[in-house]
Amino acid sequence: MDPLSLLVPRARPSLPLPLRAASPATSSARAAAPAPRRWRQRARLPSPVSAVAAEAPSAPSPSGGEEKEKEKEEGQFDWLDQWYPLAPVCDLDPGAPHGKTVLGLRVVAWYDRAVDEWRVFDDACPHRLAPLSEGRIDDKGRLQCVYHGWCFDGRGSCQFIPQAPALGPPVHKNSKACVASYPSVVQNNILWFYPRADEEHQDILQRKRPPFIPEIDDPSFVTVYGVRDLPYGYDVLVENLMDPAHVPYAHKGLMGKLRKKEDPGRVEFDVEGGGPVKMKIAEADIAGFLSEQDNSGYFRYVAPCTFYGSPLPKEEKGQEKKKKKPPQFMLVFMCVPVSPGKSRVIWAFPRNVGVWLDKVIPRWYYHIGQNAILDSDIYLLHIEERNFAAAGIENWQKAVYVPTSSDNMVIAFRNWFRKHCKSQVGWAAPTVGQLPETPTKDKLMERYWSHVTQCRSCSAALKGMKALEVALQIASVAVVGFLAVAKGTLVTSVVQRAAVVSLAVLCFAASRWLASFIEKNFYFQDYVHAYK
Repeated sequence: MDPLSLLVPRARPSLPLPLRAASPATSSARAAAPAPRRWRQRARLPSPVSAVAAEAPSAPSPSGGEEKEKEKEEGQFDWLDQWYPLAPVCDLDPGAPHGKTVLGLRVVAWYDRAVDEWRVFDDACPHRLAPLSEGRIDDKGRLQCVYHGWCFDGRGSCQFIPQAPALGPPVHKNSKACVASYPSVVQNNILWFYPRADEEHQDILQRKRPPFIPEIDDPSFVTVYGVRDLPYGYDVLVENLMDPAHVPYAHKGLMGKLRKKEDPGRVEFDVEGGGPVKMKIAEADIAGFLSEQDNSGYFRYVAPCTFYGSPLPKEEKGQEKKKKKPPQFMLVFMCVPVSPGKSRVIWAFPRNVGVWLDKVIPRWYYHIGQNAILDSDIYLLHIEERNFAAAGIENWQKAVYVPTSSDNMVIAFRNWFRKHCKSQVGWAAPTVGQLPETPTKDKLMERYWSHVTQCRSCSAALKGMKALEVALQIASVAVVGFLAVAKGTLVTSVVQRAAVVSLAVLCFAASRWLASFIEKNFYFQDYVHAYK
């Protein structure tokens, strides 16, 4: 038996998610939201809201004198009254539609050339509910369903039904032929959408915007973007990102050793360099919380998706007037609930140091290391989620033991999730109340569908490397063929023959090395903690 096969987990039966009766607040929130397009009657055509954020929006200030605002702050979190990120704009091809799932809702993002804006629709053609994300942008800049050719403009109205007679009734103008269009906005170079398509929510941009990170739009900063689909749920994703103590252990060998901090009285140290992490939680409410790190950095959680901060001290007001800004590096994560047991992380890492590196290092090269970090704890978190489900996610505080301050952010998030969400995501569409089965490791940690197909930089790099691999193989065969033909004529000496053979071997070896590089960095590479 191959010893490596022992590391591959067997498939396990699906575990049920904890079910609960919906609270009045949650029920009213869901009732106010429209059902997805394929379940909703097409009564009217809402006009879309789409814009590009030109400046930083002002942060909403709490108005304690208003009873309505106070009730909302103390009540249940409304998952449908939020903005959700779809993808970095740099990873969206304007020449094709892009299908995404958010909150259990299948949507399609496409570029409307008529107004130079991105649109977000229900991913279901009103004709026979075929996915519009498998369609195309026609020669008139409309979204075309490739099942029967129906075409839609940026408002979601049907413009052309090929099967309808030209002199017949204008069936394409019927409201049932329309597809729901969601409010959308490009902010911080990321496409966001609001999961309510009713007419009353089309002015949502006037009321609230997505969280704004000024450093991303600062011209003195450069930002590396990325996206990855993950085989574990939203709450596990957020919890993991808020846990700095796991870094030297779960990501051993990938991020370097952390500096050992002074810990009076400690007599035992490990090679990983772990130690106490002091943090203090502040400003905790329904909108999220702030975590102040040990004498330096900070992190802020803006519910439900955005988690950002820096391990470096904040820039002081007096330093803003100086011509030379101090080195700044930020971590910005956007955590997207996809469906039970599945989530998506979009990251943006703005910095004002080493700016020149982005001119020589392609984005896909950064992604190699970033994907390796995600791979190193995928299996841990996938199984951890199933252990939580078996214990009952509502019993999280009883099932775990978190005695140190390094878990303060995790505890703060779990308290928020329990208090304001009753430990459940408010899905926008019906979902199956169970976690998916655990696949083998090669499927659990695969990179191609979870990242490469969603990243234009990695897709282009993979295409180029595959072409180079084929070229090297052809070159090795061609060199051997040349040696056979030219033997005794052009290639006469032993030295010449040895040089030609060496060139053929070198080309073949290079093609094999490149094939291994492609497999490990664009498809699958296992991470065995025992040997790190």
